[in-house]
Amino acid sequence: MIAFLGLGRMGVPMAGRLVAAGHKVTVWNRTTRGVPGAEAAPSPAAAVAGADVVITMLSDPEAVSEVARAALPGLRPGSVLVEMSTIGPDALRRLRGLLPESVGLVDAPVLGSVGPAAEGTLVVLAGGRREDLDRVSDVLRVFGTVHEAGGPGSGAAAKLAVMSALVTAQVGLAETLAYADDLGVGRTALLDALGETPLAGLAERLRPVVESGPFETRYALGLAAKDLRLATEGPGRHQTVTAAARDLLAGAVAAGLAGHDLTAVVPFAASHAAQTPAPKEVRAVNPPSVPATNGYYSHAVRFGDLLFLSGQVALDEDGKVAGEGDMTLQSEIVMENLERILADQGSSLDRVLHIRTFLTDMDRLHEYAAVRSRFLTGEPPASTTVEVERLFRPGLVIEVEVVAAL
Repeated sequence: MIAFLGLGRMGVPMAGRLVAAGHKVTVWNRTTRGVPGAEAAPSPAAAVAGADVVITMLSDPEAVSEVARAALPGLRPGSVLVEMSTIGPDALRRLRGLLPESVGLVDAPVLGSVGPAAEGTLVVLAGGRREDLDRVSDVLRVFGTVHEAGGPGSGAAAKLAVMSALVTAQVGLAETLAYADDLGVGRTALLDALGETPLAGLAERLRPVVESGPFETRYALGLAAKDLRLATEGPGRHQTVTAAARDLLAGAVAAGLAGHDLTAVVPFAASHAAQTPAPKEVRAVNPPSVPATNGYYSHAVRFGDLLFLSGQVALDEDGKVAGEGDMTLQSEIVMENLERILADQGSSLDRVLHIRTFLTDMDRLHEYAAVRSRFLTGEPPASTTVEVERLFRPGLVIEVEVVAAL
């Protein structure tokens, strides 16, 4: 049995391919959505119960982490989790740390959009241990052509490398079209000329938006922005051209184009907003993904490229203390809240610059440290840890605040 978690634009046709191939499939999605011939489950844990292969196809590293944690109680020893989202090797390592040793892990992100997903002509970039790859090879071939990139994390890394080239080239061509406008060169004439060059395929990809306006979303601009953000972290920080494309896409997301097809970058690049840096302003952030504040503070404040997060504590939706006196549980809730707030603004725990922790008992630091190490897996940020006599609610034992880059 195969469990498929995540039924977005790509997930629905991919799960449908599995059903058509004769597999028994159970699906789950955050919002209710089904796939003909597949059984819908009420939770990730219920979906993966009894599954030999679990596939995740989600939007970003934070979503994968959250869904994987929710699925843990149902994962069967000996099963293999196939991570097919675009999350990068760092997030893949964090995911490995979450999973029991008895559960295999294959990273297998794909190249292609909705049409190839429905037709089974995607390119699958697979990485993992030999024994895990062998167990899921037949399943992966249902989606298209499989290219084995190497050991664990190599598929995730290859996907970022490919997208840093493809997306950056598309953003560059969008700016070239705007440049052609300034020169008085017709866009169609430019695309015709490019059609005689190695950029012919990319030029044709942009032709519909140039000649007819935006069309149905196949590869969301917001996902492209996320892909370039991941591609320019860690070793990718030296990719200056890709970083410039990343920043332009971030501006397009801020302008409300996240749900549009990536080709919407063409009119955005030509707009005055794309050419003029927005003035820095202070903006409060209170995402619905975490319990609301009491109205006397905001969960975060954004200024320029920095995000300042208020101290997070373990309160439930009703404002009551969760896990009273339990350092491990409260630490997990706090770190998950921080992760959600960062994700809401297009950042992540990997981009934390400074973390400040308040504990009511420094002798229990090791309990918090064990949880923190599961969430912060890269180079450690600057850090301050302080023991305090008490926090603002009886039963709270930890509060954590961070400053992060966007």
